[in-house]
Amino acid sequence: MRRERLALVSGAVIIAVSVLTSGCAVNFYKQSPRSKTQIKELKAKIDDLERRRQEEQEQFAQVKRDLERKLKGQIANDQVSLRMSEGGLVIVLSDQILFDSGKAEIKQQAYSVLDQVSSVIKKDVPSKKIGISGHSDNVPITHSQWKSNWELSSARALNVLHYMEKEGVNPDRLSATGYGEYRPVESNNTDKGRAANRRVEILILPEFVEEKAEDIIK
Repeated sequence: MRRERLALVSGAVIIAVSVLTSGCAVNFYKQSPRSKTQIKELKAKIDDLERRRQEEQEQFAQVKRDLERKLKGQIANDQVSLRMSEGGLVIVLSDQILFDSGKAEIKQQAYSVLDQVSSVIKKDVPSKKIGISGHSDNVPITHSQWKSNWELSSARALNVLHYMEKEGVNPDRLSATGYGEYRPVESNNTDKGRAANRRVEILILPEFVEEKAEDIIK
């Protein structure tokens, strides 16, 4: 929601500047040096925001390339995938590599993957916030300690968070959420789709979305 509010404010600011710098508005404000100064300062803030956004996108693209190189084998085996989204850089880890069926304890074979991810985050994006989300398929839990897929997905996300914290990722930057079966990426009608939905996502969030709207327009 914060990112969406920022986008709306930025759009409104751009429209306001366009209107104020149109012919009739310039005539209206031509006797007001203060207004001209305010418009100039506002445009400078918008330009600075766009510059930081572009720099951040380039930074995330480099992080993605680094992880693709380090996790080449796991990516080839469909255990890990990476993508850029409006929300940031998403690292998708299949439950196949992370957990045994119905379990939340991280398997030893996943340690090297999480080590690589944690290392890159600490080195290349130490100031970014990291959101960790657990996801499941829609198969009800029947023979397990978990009450539902909500609890299982939440526990899995938290265990990944704690592992990354142990590896030195700043805990002030970490958060964990369990979504259960309610954010599928594929249909749950096939084995392949259900396998894709059982995952943990590590989202590296862009820093500019945390700018407060009042900081942009004041």
